[in-house]
Amino acid sequence: MNTTLQPEVDIRRADDRFKTKIGWLDSKHSFSFSRHWDPDNTHHGLLLVNNDDIVLAGQGFETHPHRDMEIVTWVLQGSLVHQDSTGTAGVIYPGLAQRMSAGTGILHSEKNDAWTLPGGGSRHDEPVHLVQMWVVPDEGGITPGYEQLEIEDELLRGGLVPVASGMSRHDGASAIRIRNRHAALHAARLGVDQSVELPEAPYLHLFVARGTVDLEGAGTLVAGDAVRFTATGGQRVTAVEPAEILVWEMHAAVAAA
Repeated sequence: MNTTLQPEVDIRRADDRFKTKIGWLDSKHSFSFSRHWDPDNTHHGLLLVNNDDIVLAGQGFETHPHRDMEIVTWVLQGSLVHQDSTGTAGVIYPGLAQRMSAGTGILHSEKNDAWTLPGGGSRHDEPVHLVQMWVVPDEGGITPGYEQLEIEDELLRGGLVPVASGMSRHDGASAIRIRNRHAALHAARLGVDQSVELPEAPYLHLFVARGTVDLEGAGTLVAGDAVRFTATGGQRVTAVEPAEILVWEMHAAVAAA
């Protein structure tokens, strides 16, 4: 634990997030994003983006560029089509861990239109609900890449499941790898009264993706609430109703500009 940091538990409520709402997109941003800018809310640890998005069927994000960023997408409901300039195309759905390394530069699109892919099946009108998270890589200029893996069985066993990690202690344990040796994303699905213990790290980010939980020492958190922990951890999170949580464990922070 970094002893120079002051312990803090900073609760950020769902309704206080930045919001972008247009015809096909309902997006809520935990940090400054796009036209929403607050110099005091740009990141926590290594996490720069935590976007909670609902995209209508037949709609989505047209082809756009990214560079030098590790992007993890977690789908809660429905399905999302990913296509990028490396030639990768696939459908992301609940229980599938997915990571895109933007590196030297990548173009990609994300749409709620799985029927457009070969074997995609019939049309549907179900929105897709996803959380997209960005962390900085250890170094710039890496080769762009993509990785995905089904982890539904691991989630059903309970506990915190390492979804994406660059930490050496998760070698062979996390579903997918990210290019930052100081960061790991964990997920848990909790039934009523089930609980997990948070890791301890200089920086933690807890996001309640759905449901309601009780955070030891802090009280009730509902869907969309987030907690930024500094120089602390080890608290228990207990489901009040069926819930899903995402936890970033980070042992470094974005360097000051």
